[in-house]
Amino acid sequence: MRYVFIYGTLRAGEINDINVAAARHAIETPRFLGQTAVAGRLFDFGTYPGMVADAGATRVIGDVYEIDDALVPVLDKIEAVYPGVQGLFTAEQIEIEVKGRPVACLFYPVAPEAVQGRPEIHSGDWVAHRLAR
Repeated sequence: MRYVFIYGTLRAGEINDINVAAARHAIETPRFLGQTAVAGRLFDFGTYPGMVADAGATRVIGDVYEIDDALVPVLDKIEAVYPGVQGLFTAEQIEIEVKGRPVACLFYPVAPEAVQGRPEIHSGDWVAHRLAR
């Protein structure tokens, strides 16, 4: 088991809902730990967001789940993260706090240069932003 911080289309109810992705592959349902915010900036790529981790920035809102290790390759495929291939998203680790408890999480940021010319989502919340458009 491991933890993942999701901030965009993997969130519950979104197009790549993490729970639906797990069910589609007969993987144990992820366990929701809570919502949190991490230091970073969120950008609009049209049908999905991209986050750049930035300690001096605003906050990006997301959800933390405990997931079965078997779900990681599924998430990597959704985010188009493949070994030895440089794409838009990368798979990285981030230390965050959920309900007062530190948790090391997998997350999928974008390369800082990829956000050039993209509108910033100042609220830091993809779901609220998408619904308001």
